[in-house]
Amino acid sequence: MPISYTENPVSIGDHIRKKRMELKLRQTELAVICGVSEDCVRNWEKNRSTPQIQFFPRVINFLNYIPFEVNLTTLSGKLKAHRHINGLSQKQFGKILGVDGATVCSWELEENKPHKEIMEKLDSML
Repeated sequence: MPISYTENPVSIGDHIRKKRMELKLRQTELAVICGVSEDCVRNWEKNRSTPQIQFFPRVINFLNYIPFEVNLTTLSGKLKAHRHINGLSQKQFGKILGVDGATVCSWELEENKPHKEIMEKLDSML
């Protein structure tokens, strides 16, 4: 493997670079898979930027795993995991639930808890 190969990836970019190299793909090929430019892939792999949330589903699908820790034992962790897996911003997820994106943020920060009706909706989604 090339020098840039990372045995123990830390960042999302490291995970992407490692998997791409294992599959012997060029950055241009991965860009097509992820629906982004080659520059995006290059910047992700050099940790200059991270994928925008709308690209997380494609990245997760490419890797066949979630490249960051998720805590599925808390509501906060479940909300974050659901959003990232589905490529949703807090605002977009809030719209689905009929609340403001700032409300979703406060749930993820464990500052507030959803009302009973919203919890029922979340239970069916998560």
